[in-house]
Amino acid sequence: MTYFHWIAGIILGLAWFSRLLEAHFGVPKVMDIARPEWNRKRPGHGPRVSIIVPARNEEAHIEQMLLQLLQLDYDNYEVVAINDRSTDRTGEAMERVVSQPEAHGRLRVIHIADLPAGWLGKPHAMWNGARQSRGEWILFTDADVFFQPDVLTRALAYVEAESADHLVLFPSFTMESVGEKMMIAFFQALFVFGHRPWKVADPKTKDFMGVGAFNMIRRSVYEAVGTYAALRFDVLDDMKLGKLVKTGGYAQRNVFGHGLISIRWAHSAMGVVNNLTKNMFSVMSFQWWRAIAGAIALVFLNLLPFAGVLLAHGWARLPYAVALASIFGIYVGMSWLSNVRSYYFFLHPVSSALFVYIVLRSMTLTLVRGGVVWRGTFYPLEELKRGIV
Repeated sequence: MTYFHWIAGIILGLAWFSRLLEAHFGVPKVMDIARPEWNRKRPGHGPRVSIIVPARNEEAHIEQMLLQLLQLDYDNYEVVAINDRSTDRTGEAMERVVSQPEAHGRLRVIHIADLPAGWLGKPHAMWNGARQSRGEWILFTDADVFFQPDVLTRALAYVEAESADHLVLFPSFTMESVGEKMMIAFFQALFVFGHRPWKVADPKTKDFMGVGAFNMIRRSVYEAVGTYAALRFDVLDDMKLGKLVKTGGYAQRNVFGHGLISIRWAHSAMGVVNNLTKNMFSVMSFQWWRAIAGAIALVFLNLLPFAGVLLAHGWARLPYAVALASIFGIYVGMSWLSNVRSYYFFLHPVSSALFVYIVLRSMTLTLVRGGVVWRGTFYPLEELKRGIV
């Protein structure tokens, strides 16, 4: 048992400490376009931007979201809102906004009644919206994201300065309950461990990024990578758009922008569980052995450091302590970039257990149902497997 503790502890200590060091030196390389120098209002017209907003059963906030988009301080943009087979009053809310004077010439609404075979609903809505837009840049976003007026001005200033082809802006999370803060804190810690956003700009690496809240891409590049038709049956369409851009050799950037865009992802810990259940198995490529391996890895990386520091004896506790200190350091770093405080580290074992539950639940439900229910539509598992990019 002593040998096990030493081996496991050293692996965990090295894994977490190396990620802490890499994040410490890497995260400052990711630009924050909320800084004053990026609020660069240009003379005359900037390049035209088409903002694509797909929505299905979003009557609670789609009207407020669209009205906010119409208040952006950028001078050359259009908003294309897609009512994707909604069964509530989303379409009516969109039409109320489009009838207002400030929407004239700025907002168009597309109503989709049927979903063609071979498509997921959201990629189909995005594809339709982009196809009917005219901007030099296309910004794909979600119907529950809220924008500050200067976000487009800052984003365009950055992509022009960097000669970028694709820009991902990380959203700020609006969090109220302890449960959602705990779960989102863990999700961000896991993101730091598994992804390297500071490497995305390096063409020599395979690191890529995509975020549904803000995926802005040059139209010429969007068409060159195959449009959303290339992602027609991929559940992780936002990330996979980033993958197509990176593998295509185009210039990809991701940035922070504290408060520039915000989203309320869930209203409780179980809300996060439910949101992630539909697509977690797709992260594992719909393979049961990957899901089991992923659950074991989550336990090993996130729960064993806490158990090991209690169960090991003497100096064998040291590498577990290094792992825990490194995890805490990541929480401290995250607290500088969000409103999740570092003391949520002490709930890390609880959120870890819930994420293991998400992986296993997603796998089980998908296999039992023979597919995934997403936005009210059932998609067979075999088709989803074939659609993975």
